[in-house]
Amino acid sequence: MKNTNHYAILMAGGIGSRFWPVSTSKYPKQFQDILGAGSTLIQTTFHRLAKLMPVENIIILTHKEYKDVVKEQLPRVKDEQIVLEPEMRNTAPSILLGALKIKKKNKDALILVAPSDHWIQGDLEFQENIEEAFQIVAEDDKLITLGIEPTFPNTGYGYIKYNEEEGNGAKPVLKFTEKPTFKKAETFLKEGNYAWNAGIFIWSAEFIVKSFKEHQPETFRLFEAGSDVYNTNEEQKFLDENYHKAQNVSIDYAIMEKSDSVFVIPAKFKWNDLGTWKSLEDELPQDEHNNTIVNGRLLPFESTGNIIKTQNNKAVVLEGLNDFVVVENDAVLLIFPKEKIQDIKEIREKAIEKFGEDLG
Repeated sequence: MKNTNHYAILMAGGIGSRFWPVSTSKYPKQFQDILGAGSTLIQTTFHRLAKLMPVENIIILTHKEYKDVVKEQLPRVKDEQIVLEPEMRNTAPSILLGALKIKKKNKDALILVAPSDHWIQGDLEFQENIEEAFQIVAEDDKLITLGIEPTFPNTGYGYIKYNEEEGNGAKPVLKFTEKPTFKKAETFLKEGNYAWNAGIFIWSAEFIVKSFKEHQPETFRLFEAGSDVYNTNEEQKFLDENYHKAQNVSIDYAIMEKSDSVFVIPAKFKWNDLGTWKSLEDELPQDEHNNTIVNGRLLPFESTGNIIKTQNNKAVVLEGLNDFVVVENDAVLLIFPKEKIQDIKEIREKAIEKFGEDLG
C-alpha cells in the first residue's frame, strides 16, 4: 500500500539549452528521449516516482507553454496536478508554491523534489534512499538532500561537504560549493567527505514552508498571500498576477546554504544530470572506435570519439572526424568539437539571432 502522505514535486520548467539543437525552448530536453531509451526523461522520472506514492500525489511544475506536452506525455496526470509558471523564476519560488499547495491538501505531507531531466539507474536503490529519507523527515525537522559519490573531479557539479563522523545514514551538511575549479575538485575527492549535489530533496511540507518563512520572508509573503486560492480555479489568476514578482533564485542559495538543518544521504543509485552532449558517453556504449551513436547507423573512416544523434535511424558516413558532436533535428545540423561543448548554449543564442526564434 502506497503511503498517502508521500508527495512529489516534479520540476519540469527548464530549457536544457546545452542539448541544443535537440532541446529547444518549444521542446526542452525533459520532453525528449535524449538517450534513445524508448521514453522521454520526464516519462522515465514520472514512472519511477509513481512506484513510491499515489499518482495523484505527484505535481508537475512547468512553464505555461508546456501544458500540452506534459498532458500528451503523461496521460495519467490530471489538469490540477500540472502547475503552470507564467515565467521562469528558478527553483526556489516553484518549490515554495508546490509545498504550499501540498500542505493545504495535507498538513502531514512529506515531499520529494525531483528534477525531471536527470538520468537514474537503479530504481530499487533510489526507492530505498527515498524511503529512508521520508522516515527521517517524518520524525525530525530536517532538510535532506541526496549526494552522489564523486567518481572524478567534475567542475560542472555543485559539491556538498558533510560531517562523516555524525549521523546514521543522514550526515550533517557543513558546506555547499558551486562548480569548483579542477584543482579544488581534486582536493574534494582526496578529502573524501564530499558528494555531488544531485538536486533531489526530501522534507516535510510544514518544515520547508517554515524554512522559507525564516530565510526568504519576502518570497514567503508573496506566495502565502495566495493560500486561499491554491488548488482552486482562481489559482492561475493569482500566479499570472504575482509570479513575476518572485526573486529569481535557486533553492540551494535561498534555503539550503542558509539553514542549519540540512543533511545529506549518500545515494546508492547511479546518477547523471545529463548536463551536456558529452554525458551521453558516460551512459551509452561506444563502438570499436569510441564513437557514441543514438538513433543512427555509423560508417566511420578514421573517425573516433564522436557523439552522433540523428533522427529516424539515419545512416551517417564520417571520414577523418575526431572528437566531434554531430546532432540534427528538422531545422538544424550541428557539427561541433567536443572540447568546446560548454559553448553550445551561446552558439544557440547566436543561431537564433541570425536565423530566427524557431531554431531555439
